[in-house]
Amino acid sequence: MQQQTNHTGSYYAATANDTQDRPALTGDIEADVCIVGGGFTGVVTGLTLAELGYDVVILEGAKIGWGASGRNGGQIINGFSREIEYIEKTVGPEGASALASLALEGGNVIRELVSRYGIQCDLKYGSVLAACTNKQLRGMSDVKDMWAGRGRNGIEILNSHAIRDHVGTDKYVGGWIDHKGGHIHPLNLVQGEAKAAESLGARIFEQTRVTEVDHQAETPVVHTEGGSVKSRYVVLAGNAYLGKTVKQLYPKILPASTQIIVTEPLSDKMANDILPTDMCVEDANYVLDYFRLTADKRLLFGGGTVYGGEDVADVEKALRPNMERLFPATKDLKVEFGWQGNIALTWSRLPHVGRLGTGTYFAHGYSGHGVTSSHMMGRLVAHALHGDATAFDVFESMPARSFPGGQLLSVPLSTLGCWWYSMRDKLGI
Repeated sequence: MQQQTNHTGSYYAATANDTQDRPALTGDIEADVCIVGGGFTGVVTGLTLAELGYDVVILEGAKIGWGASGRNGGQIINGFSREIEYIEKTVGPEGASALASLALEGGNVIRELVSRYGIQCDLKYGSVLAACTNKQLRGMSDVKDMWAGRGRNGIEILNSHAIRDHVGTDKYVGGWIDHKGGHIHPLNLVQGEAKAAESLGARIFEQTRVTEVDHQAETPVVHTEGGSVKSRYVVLAGNAYLGKTVKQLYPKILPASTQIIVTEPLSDKMANDILPTDMCVEDANYVLDYFRLTADKRLLFGGGTVYGGEDVADVEKALRPNMERLFPATKDLKVEFGWQGNIALTWSRLPHVGRLGTGTYFAHGYSGHGVTSSHMMGRLVAHALHGDATAFDVFESMPARSFPGGQLLSVPLSTLGCWWYSMRDKLGI
């Protein structure tokens, strides 16, 4: 993981409920489980294991929620980044049915933890997937029918008139509402989950950069700049910021940067004109726009993809044209926050999950569905450690290809592919 000291200058950091600083690890300690990474995956794994009575240590290279878990768009988007037909071809009908049954698991875990621990994270219900072309709308109808056939309900198709009841723009030809989706303040969510884990005895160390993971030892040892943790189990949950700490995992994921801006507070009229039902929205393009209202009625608008995780020079300049194209009334609004951060992509766009040896588990590469997938995987990793690896093993059985071209060519090849799919979106083909 990269060594940093503070949160990025985001709206979330400026409105965080918890500003405490936790100590760095100094010296050598022991635990039942050592978790590397203090984002959603690591914290939910740790919280679940603490509920089950395990002695848990979480190591975070910066601060809890410093990475994607505290920087994302805050949208609860159900399902996976690949269609169930692809999953079925990969793991067979039984495996696909097992994973399809987990399509709502991440959102369910979020709502469960928010309720159980009283986490204040501005939880709201309902998400809109907007179609920019008729082809996309037809595809949504097919996907809705497919999910209905597998017992998943709660999706409502919107035509070009109905979507205007939810999104105040004429740029969309329709879409759907997932009534089991929603949105949250992600940094407050992960911080609340961390405090819940600590209340059950988990120990969390911040500013603790991991330098080596000895997963081949009979008892795994995680080494840091100031100490070490010896444990029965290790969970690697660094995602895009794990870097080259574990060389076997590095080629399987590709960091990609995404950007977000947040405006000054809107008037009640403008907020109602833009998002009358206060649902979050993302479009169906390959390089998508996503947006929602914050609790204090600012417009949060995100998008963009830079493969390799490089920062753009000017976040507002990158995003503002798309925001104003959708909502011309925002032209005179001041943008008060802008930031960026990395997500982790896999070649298949499905999570990369597995074991190194017998005692070291990993889960990462959520490919744009990180808020829900990380909560699902945190729960599944904890259950696997505790003895029920049924669902975990299905994910582990999916092949995980390295990105073609190695370190030299993976970024330009992925960028070329992104350009191709973006052109198809623009041409409606």
